[in-house]
Amino acid sequence: MILGVCSGLLAVLLALAAFFRTHWSVPRTCFVAGMGLLAADSMLGALAADALRPDQAVGWVRWKLVTLSLLPAVWLPFSLSYARGSDRQWFARWRIWPALVCLAPIAVSLLFFGRLLGPILQKETFGQWAVSLNAPGLALSLLVLVSAILILMNLEFTFRAAVGTMRWRIKFMILGVGLVFVVHAYTCSETLLFRAVDLSLQGVNSGALLLGCLLVGRSLMRMGHFEVDVYPSQAVLHSSLTVLLAGAYLMAVGVFAKGVAVLGGDFTLQIRVFLGLVSLVVLAILLLSDRVRLHIRRFISRHFQRPQFDYRTLWKTFTEGTVRRLEQTDLCNAIVKLISATFQTLSVTIWLVDELKERLLFGASTSLSPESAGRFVDDTAAAASAIKALSEGHRPVDLDGARESWAAVIRRLHPEEFRKGGNRLAVPLMAGEELLGVMLLGDRVGGVSFSMQDLDVLTSIGEQAAASLLNIRLSQSLAHAKQLEAFQAMSAFFVHDLKNATSTLSLMLKNLPVHFADPNFREDALRGIGRTVTYLNDLIDRLGLIRRELTIQPVACDLNAVVLEALTCLDGGPEIELVKELRPLPRVMVDPAQMRTVVTNLALNARDASGLGGRITVSTSRQNNHVVLSFADNGCGMSPEFVRDSLFRPFTTTKKNGIGIGMFQCRIMVEANRGRIEVASQPGKGTTFRVLIPAHGNSELKPPTTRPPAKTS
Repeated sequence: MILGVCSGLLAVLLALAAFFRTHWSVPRTCFVAGMGLLAADSMLGALAADALRPDQAVGWVRWKLVTLSLLPAVWLPFSLSYARGSDRQWFARWRIWPALVCLAPIAVSLLFFGRLLGPILQKETFGQWAVSLNAPGLALSLLVLVSAILILMNLEFTFRAAVGTMRWRIKFMILGVGLVFVVHAYTCSETLLFRAVDLSLQGVNSGALLLGCLLVGRSLMRMGHFEVDVYPSQAVLHSSLTVLLAGAYLMAVGVFAKGVAVLGGDFTLQIRVFLGLVSLVVLAILLLSDRVRLHIRRFISRHFQRPQFDYRTLWKTFTEGTVRRLEQTDLCNAIVKLISATFQTLSVTIWLVDELKERLLFGASTSLSPESAGRFVDDTAAAASAIKALSEGHRPVDLDGARESWAAVIRRLHPEEFRKGGNRLAVPLMAGEELLGVMLLGDRVGGVSFSMQDLDVLTSIGEQAAASLLNIRLSQSLAHAKQLEAFQAMSAFFVHDLKNATSTLSLMLKNLPVHFADPNFREDALRGIGRTVTYLNDLIDRLGLIRRELTIQPVACDLNAVVLEALTCLDGGPEIELVKELRPLPRVMVDPAQMRTVVTNLALNARDASGLGGRITVSTSRQNNHVVLSFADNGCGMSPEFVRDSLFRPFTTTKKNGIGIGMFQCRIMVEANRGRIEVASQPGKGTTFRVLIPAHGNSELKPPTTRPPAKTS
């Protein structure tokens, strides 16, 4: 009872401490509500364990289960939003599943409030009661266990994504909350295993809450713990240590508990569990302490004569971490994380020089967010003087020891977090004689000064980082030049076709005064103007497709019907033999308008390639899980080199009057509809295009009967 009340009161005090702070946010609100619920859970458990009559214990346990069902509703949003700069994106992406996990336990506890518990059991070995659970109570325990594992997973993701000062700020909060839910997962697993609430385990819950509150209180003493912005990577979701440990634990605890039950139990089991829990907490604190890890590294280096750096491993790690970074921001983020881990430096920031060499722009940091970094940017004249001074040397500069005016400008860009974090260092990022940026280091663990060996390594890393930054900028310039070249080519084709269209209209205008009285001429003129406008609109639509992202609106439809609808708009003429072989097909999920455009383009290309007396065969079939649309002609064909290198590239064509966009348009439309195009062609023999689209469902549709399904010409 004493332990339960003390831990509950401590949780209430922490909730009040967070409640009276300013700047309310989602994690702060969830924290206040969550600590209140944990306090209620601890006190209800203590009352149940200290009850004098079984009916009293049953009443307290029932309300304890209701309180337990409310925990996921506040702590799961806390784990998704605490110290995360991308919490809105996570809520938007996973809004359905967290809502189900939060609401399911509450629904079970409210709908089956009177049927959660079964008869009470006397456990003589422990000298306590155990309240059996019915099916709803077991389901509630299972849901709480799943939610506890999800909360631990989210806290793990946040901790693994944080580095340097950010990790220092949040580690005690994550460790304290994680400890509470590790124990909740343990007690829920025991409840599921024995199908009863063991009141002797309430001391373990209360002890875990007491230790967790002490750790959380340590975190609350550190400023800014709720405002840290961490951006967990999507890749970390696929390598969660929590899931692996939870699975191994649930199997081990099942075997262990069964063994204890067979042997008759052990009255010291709970004491040993609690002592083991305290030992694990102490061990976790030691392993997460940057200072302890620093002393371990020193001990190994001093007594085993280990070099300060394993250069082969260092450069391999640096190269692997930066070689695939194609964006400036990604590269800077990777560099600051590597520097922070290698040199045990909590605060690492990269500032980049703009193109005019007049300003310093924020690149990445382990201690500053992009929003907070904007407050430290100095005026243009002061920044330009600092850039000029840093450009004169390649070696790192001790900022706190420098007395020049430009050093004061750089010091303002990197505020100190600790009083005893050692001197701050500025590492110029030089590519040849050009300064691309500056890397600032500070708050080294233990306040250790940088040695000459450290400075040499940092100089080399700075030059390597500058080379990577220069490569990214040159690649971006090359891509921009290619885009400009493509735009120039597009403009040439566009101007050429506009010239042809305006020539037609100009000739028509010259003849208009002479033949205006002729009704046939006016009718022909109107038709000519209409064809020219249609052609120009089609040209604009095709060119606009290159510069905008293609959006699709897929629906389940019959591909045969789409093909027939597109072919009705095709005037093949009597000189072209058009053969349709349409077989029964399952539905496909495509955008009908885009597929009609694809069919029209393929049919027009086949007609132009076949010429007079040509033959075009349009067929549909099913191949495994795909629907196949085939266009085969007996025209001029294409060379293998043209098919491989030029067919699907924009502005390349074999037609005299073409602009080379049709097949490029077909390909991106088919791929947008999750399909692909295959081509088989031989010069002088013809070409076959095959469009493969994934089938939707198993129901087959017969070809439309509006036109004969057999061969027609």
